[in-house]
Amino acid sequence: MQKFFFLVIILFFFPLNIFSDEIYLSLKKNKVNVRYGPSFDSPIKYIYKKINLPIKQIDKKENWRRIIDFKNNSGWIHWSQLKKINSIIPLEDKILFKEPTNFSRPVAKIKKGRILILIKCENNWCKIKTDDFNGWIKNQNVWGKLPSN
Repeated sequence: MQKFFFLVIILFFFPLNIFSDEIYLSLKKNKVNVRYGPSFDSPIKYIYKKINLPIKQIDKKENWRRIIDFKNNSGWIHWSQLKKINSIIPLEDKILFKEPTNFSRPVAKIKKGRILILIKCENNWCKIKTDDFNGWIKNQNVWGKLPSN
């Protein structure tokens, strides 16, 4: 019984983040350095060259965020290079429809891995835009956090 109370006290004063929401962010710039560690002194691991690329925050230390992308690449990015999530990446080819229904006119075929800018989501559909098209896709099998309805 003492072990149980000890565990409750530990969890109360040192809560684990196992119940926290996943944090998704997007890249703010067209060129973002990803580093091996949370410091400007740490060497650059690789460079992203895709504005609005959605990434998932998996850790943070002061002004640095450890991230992972949809291809499981990871590293540290300074928070000034990140913004609130505004994009998703389909994990399979999708059909872009004029309206949020399968009976609507198809507009384009969206290839997997393409960055899609989120406008809004309703039910099982998200209105998105790309460089060339606007329309609706089903929101299954996408990488990135969808807004709550």
